[in-house]
Amino acid sequence: MTHRSNSASSFFGPAICAAPFLALSALTACSETQDEQPYASAVLAQDPIMARALNDPLMTDPDLASRNQSNAVIAFHDSHPLPPLGANEDAASRAREAARLELLSGGQVESLPLPIESSDAASLGKFTRADDIIKAVGSRDDCIESMNDGLLWSTQMPETSAVMPHGMVQQAAGADTERCVVRVVRYHTPVSVNDALEYHFTKATREGFVVEHINAPEAQLRGEWRDENLAVHGREGPRGLTEIDVIHWIR
Repeated sequence: MTHRSNSASSFFGPAICAAPFLALSALTACSETQDEQPYASAVLAQDPIMARALNDPLMTDPDLASRNQSNAVIAFHDSHPLPPLGANEDAASRAREAARLELLSGGQVESLPLPIESSDAASLGKFTRADDIIKAVGSRDDCIESMNDGLLWSTQMPETSAVMPHGMVQQAAGADTERCVVRVVRYHTPVSVNDALEYHFTKATREGFVVEHINAPEAQLRGEWRDENLAVHGREGPRGLTEIDVIHWIR
């Protein structure tokens, strides 16, 4: 599937309510009856991967629907409330347990290796645009013009790089053409940075990725497998949450 957009450098696309796929989630601000969404139902019937993605506990922020989307490049504000996800131990326990059960269904949960230092490791917290993140991690900057933005990209991540259960997607962008396959997703989770990185480390190593754990300037994973690359960055987010960036691309 090829996606095009005139706002390739911005994460955010149209307001969430405009996306028929995301209307399926009870956690979004848009509520429709089954009769009002025949196209979305057809997608679920025909595409088991999309069905799994849309039925997993993948959250989106309903308050984003009220944002002014008129600018080509829009930065999100950390002070904006995120009512569906609370930073408390109960929410963290539920997310950890859901992640643990998912991982155990495929084998043993892997512990993070000891972190190493890297002279070329980047910090992504200051970036709010997909192009800046791609350049910072050494991804396919030649694909930036092919990218478009929209939360639907978060449901099209490879299994290796899927959003952690109970993660709430904040921003997503991607490209899927003959020349460029890139995904960039930022999400929030109530679990710790180490818990989130352990989840992504286990998923990646099971698929054959060779993964490094880097400790500075922020906690991150860097992995390679055949012609695929993966970067996962974690840091303290707003309101006591953890912020995770996942970048997956084919060289």
